[in-house]
Amino acid sequence: MQVQYFLLVVFLWFMGSSSSYAQQPTDSITTLREIVVQKEKAMDVIPPQRLEGEALQRLNQYTVADALRYFAGVKVKDYGGMGGMKTVDVRHMGTHHVGVLYNGIQLGNAQNGIVDLGKFSLDNIEQIELYNGQRSRTLQSAKEFASASLVSIQTKQPVFDDKKRVQGHVNYTLGSIQWVNPSAGVEIKVNEKVSTRISGAYLYSNGRYKFRQKRHNLDGSVAYDLTDYRKNSGIESYRIENNWFGKDNVNTWQATAYFYQSQRGLPSAIIKKSDITEATEKQNEQQGDKNVLLQAEWKRKVSPFYQFVLKGKFAYDQMHYKARKTVAFEGDEVTYNPQFDNTYEQQDWYVSAAHSLTLKPYWTVDIATDMQYNKLLASRVGQESLFSFPERYALYTALSTRINIGPLNAQAAVLGTFTKEKVKHNYQAPDRSVFTPSIFLSYHPWKNRQFELHTFYKHTYRLPSFNDLYYTQMGTAHLKPEYARQLTFGFSHQQPITSKGLKELYFAVDGYYAKIRDKIIASPTSSMMRWMMSNLGEVESYGIESQVKTTWQPLTDVMAHVGITYEYTVAQDLSVTPTGKPSYYGDQIPYAPWHSGSAMVGLDYREWSVNYSFIYVGKRYNGNKNNNKRNELQPWYTHDVALQRKIKWKNWQMKVSLEAHNLANQYYEVVTNFPMPGRNFRVAVNVAI
Repeated sequence: MQVQYFLLVVFLWFMGSSSSYAQQPTDSITTLREIVVQKEKAMDVIPPQRLEGEALQRLNQYTVADALRYFAGVKVKDYGGMGGMKTVDVRHMGTHHVGVLYNGIQLGNAQNGIVDLGKFSLDNIEQIELYNGQRSRTLQSAKEFASASLVSIQTKQPVFDDKKRVQGHVNYTLGSIQWVNPSAGVEIKVNEKVSTRISGAYLYSNGRYKFRQKRHNLDGSVAYDLTDYRKNSGIESYRIENNWFGKDNVNTWQATAYFYQSQRGLPSAIIKKSDITEATEKQNEQQGDKNVLLQAEWKRKVSPFYQFVLKGKFAYDQMHYKARKTVAFEGDEVTYNPQFDNTYEQQDWYVSAAHSLTLKPYWTVDIATDMQYNKLLASRVGQESLFSFPERYALYTALSTRINIGPLNAQAAVLGTFTKEKVKHNYQAPDRSVFTPSIFLSYHPWKNRQFELHTFYKHTYRLPSFNDLYYTQMGTAHLKPEYARQLTFGFSHQQPITSKGLKELYFAVDGYYAKIRDKIIASPTSSMMRWMMSNLGEVESYGIESQVKTTWQPLTDVMAHVGITYEYTVAQDLSVTPTGKPSYYGDQIPYAPWHSGSAMVGLDYREWSVNYSFIYVGKRYNGNKNNNKRNELQPWYTHDVALQRKIKWKNWQMKVSLEAHNLANQYYEVVTNFPMPGRNFRVAVNVAI
């Protein structure tokens, strides 16, 4: 179909939404006096994994990526150091298949297709949810149907008592590795229907910590045992954010203005070079980031039978990369590769309109249409003429229906994705039109609805990023998108208990199967500076995820919270090359452990609390693909402990925390040759005014 036709459809839907604003019907919804303290609980066909409120604070982690480690099925790739990138992989389908929502609107990065969740501090986060498949609710934007899994991040909303109209907080954290992290926020109740929150934070760490790297030969003997300090791993960042929230009897809206700036060292891989014994290698890679995000959402209930939501976003991302690699021989310095000084600038424009019709009390039909425009500019010393300056126009249209009949809850949807690209130089990727379906089902066999059976099937695909297609040294515009299929069966049970000790028990088990076709892989050519992108890959994975949560009250003043997750997975590389099956055919894919799990334990006694968290990742193999002894990575685990004390003084609330991370001082690597910090400590003071 022609792109012009779909633009016309979008225009008509937006005009329909705007014209409906003039209607002022009355219904049974009552205006809430304290609007800002209300939080809608959307009913999903399949509930997500969720961390919020006190449970989120108990983790004593700094970033959203760190918190996601405690969800079943999630693996975080951490490239080491304070300034290292942190990306999320769900069920080993790849980072590019994970969508990230921030206050209901999807984040993105057209250049590399990855959202660095290490940039988002938990200081301003109220809730994190993980959806396998998608959010199975009404009034979703069309693009939400495009991801294989979805991470939803909701910032804190102001909560006021009857007397306050202005309140705030100040937080100061000090830690080893020269960690300094002050933050502050103020909340203002503009009137009974509108409130705003302004927050800011600063972070500095020199990133210098001790590590130990030990490697073995194939016969089990020690190849080398290296102890040193991590270099070029520091970070300095600033964040300021302003969120607005409003609600009346028919309208709900929120808006966000976000600015982030950082300068970080990109720590290099630690590799022992036995053939260069007298050389000291120094690598200095720096990355500067500036991110500006402006977005808004407006939801209106026009009548009991019709409601709509409009969303819009503008994002500007600038990434400045500098690199220089030198080798020093007895005081003489030789430059091996040229100085890199490249600046990349992205623009992301996005609008969405979603409409929901209630045909029957048990039956709704939704249609959503999104438009997105991405543009990438580059300023690269001596290489401007080689860059393609790509632009991408994307249109997403989703039709979905939901039925809730007694114990059965179901949603079916089909998404149409239409893209067109333009470049100034070189060959451009072809226009694409793809339709992908999904269906979600849940069933409650008993009237109390405490036990649930659920399943879903979803077909998705992801477009190659601008780097995959047009990057000067490796991109190829002939790449096909990756196609993914998922199938999940599972059950969950939540049982409130009235005994004196155990108060609540929740457990869930999911079995899943996923297959990715035309997986995009990078292969080296005769030069390590030039790689070839191709669609040779195919990955098949299946496994079981489980989670258990309980709340205990063994004594009157004592409350205990326990959460445990465990995952077993098999993720096989079924790639076939033009010459046949390679030696790694059927092997476990890189960095996919067979066994992994986590635990969270919290103990509250009056104004005191002790929190313990544990992460375990079993044996896996590095990025060299073959599952042999040389490529094997040993299991790793971390123990984190925190002691907290709440203090009330006049009208001030104070909380003091003492934290110990990686208490066992284990030397480990999430990504091979990128060592992580050993034991480190932090002390934090939070004052609410």
